[in-house]
Amino acid sequence: MKRLAVYCGSASPEDPRYLELALDVGRDLAERGIGVVYGGGRIGLMGALAKGARDAGGEVIGVIPEALVNSEVANPGCTELITVSGMHERKARFTDLSDGFVTLPGGVGTMDELWEAISWAQLGYHEDPVGVLNAFGFYDHLLAFNAHMAEVGFVRPAHQNILIAAETLADLLPKMEAYEPHTPIFRMKAEDL
Repeated sequence: MKRLAVYCGSASPEDPRYLELALDVGRDLAERGIGVVYGGGRIGLMGALAKGARDAGGEVIGVIPEALVNSEVANPGCTELITVSGMHERKARFTDLSDGFVTLPGGVGTMDELWEAISWAQLGYHEDPVGVLNAFGFYDHLLAFNAHMAEVGFVRPAHQNILIAAETLADLLPKMEAYEPHTPIFRMKAEDL
């Protein structure tokens, strides 16, 4: 994995562990020679992630919608800052520029990005690993819900291992590197669906 799209919040929670986590992840990825592709913001976890990577000499590519550039939240400290027309184009660029996806804690936008990466993998738009960094148990309920969807039958057996989770980046990255693509829906027959 040469570059990872990292999804995370633009908010700065009161609990300092979240900003420290993002800073550490950025630094750790840079030290491993893995470039960061992210939302291009300078605030919240996004800004901390980018700072951690840049301070460690890493590549940081920000992909930000024009409306957010105009709101003055764009990070001028990126190695490269790509301005796009909107969120759909932003997520497509994440996919084009990255070899996988890591999701840190975040809110609604982060969830939108995560579920789209999973959905696109399930369909066959990409074959890259989709990881969730479940630091501090932040994603315990999401992981339980994902398991519930599978138990009920809304996630096919062939797609139940798309979402990869671990509590630390050191545990998550090897799991992502070992990921073997599944059979996407686009290559399935109607009787398999």
